[in-house]
Amino acid sequence: MTVLSRALAAELVGTGGLLAAVVGSGIMAQRLTDDIGLQLLANALASVAALAVLITVLAPVSGAHLNPAVSLAQAARRDLPWPHLPAYAVAQVAGGVLGVVIAKLMFDLAPLQLATTQRPGAGRWLSEVVATVGLVLVVGYVSRGRRDHLAPGLVALWILAAYWFTSSTSFANPAVTIARMFSDSFAGIAPESVLPFVLAQVTGTLVGLAGIHLFVLEPQEAS
Repeated sequence: MTVLSRALAAELVGTGGLLAAVVGSGIMAQRLTDDIGLQLLANALASVAALAVLITVLAPVSGAHLNPAVSLAQAARRDLPWPHLPAYAVAQVAGGVLGVVIAKLMFDLAPLQLATTQRPGAGRWLSEVVATVGLVLVVGYVSRGRRDHLAPGLVALWILAAYWFTSSTSFANPAVTIARMFSDSFAGIAPESVLPFVLAQVTGTLVGLAGIHLFVLEPQEAS
């Protein structure tokens, strides 16, 4: 395999694994309890645990972006060649949908169903901006010299926190958003809610890039 094809395979498999964890843990949580708070806790813990492991394993291969917003930010910072960005995004979305299918099949459910969970409102859109800004800042921080080893923990911790302090429960990922459209479960998002979420995530990416420029120093600059 070429370096790029291996990286794209890693992004597809990694995003698939992430979505399998997000959707599968949501289904399991709904089956185990009717308490929505416990459902969210189970979903959040399983999702961020899987995310940390996937970043650790796949980062040496592709950077473990698992997220078109992260890939866009990395391309803007010249850590990913611009011509590779569309292929990364396609692999991530395809992997996300594949992960949803696998999760549904594991629980003997129809592999693809359009979600009916509406997620409207300016508060949720603002939440996606905030969650994505934070994620991009974290990625920018760990990408700058000798901090790559911090990526699994810091990214997972940010997403875990944002699960609970944002009203949207922190999708912060266009591939995750699109894929969750095909899961009519705890983790689902209705098709009509997808575009505003994605636009908010792109906005958050742009704001996060500005934040990196202002606040994230190279290690030698911080010393």
